[in-house]
Amino acid sequence: MTPPTPPAPGPAGTPASPVPASRIPLVRLTALVFVGGAVGTSARALLEQAFAPEAPAWPWVTFAINLAGSFVLGVLLHVLARAGQDTGWRRDVRVGCGTGILGGFTTYSTFVLEVDRLLRDGQAAVGLLYAVVSVVAGIALAVLGVRAATQVRRPRRVGPGDRDDRDDRDDRGDRVGRVTA
Repeated sequence: MTPPTPPAPGPAGTPASPVPASRIPLVRLTALVFVGGAVGTSARALLEQAFAPEAPAWPWVTFAINLAGSFVLGVLLHVLARAGQDTGWRRDVRVGCGTGILGGFTTYSTFVLEVDRLLRDGQAAVGLLYAVVSVVAGIALAVLGVRAATQVRRPRRVGPGDRDDRDDRDDRGDRVGRVTA
């Protein structure tokens, strides 16, 4: 095993940066998750506080938040996948919005605590139904989000010499034949 090589000196013999260049993207992505998570968590906390249910009852606010987050995440991930490889700005958006904002907005931990509260309060049927419906509906809404995103057509870039505004490319950007009357 060889010892790690020390960082090369910076320009004009100045000491190298304490953070290696290979770690700078990780620091940026971590910051995006941190800021996005703060935004998403704050939004969820405000909604939970504004619409606090009376116990024991179906936790409608968490239920709606988790389902909305599932749908939006499905849309976001599909739109980003259609836009290209998971690099550059697309990765930043996925990490900042998907992992950060939506990860902070949705909440598995509160969901589990609410299921536990319902079970402890003697509401076993409601607790189990809430758990099952939340998971199944969350998956279904993520799929619906993907399907909804597939229905949205990308704007066509109009350039000189274009005859009309009909799109002659499929979702991947490949040329497709047109049938004209």
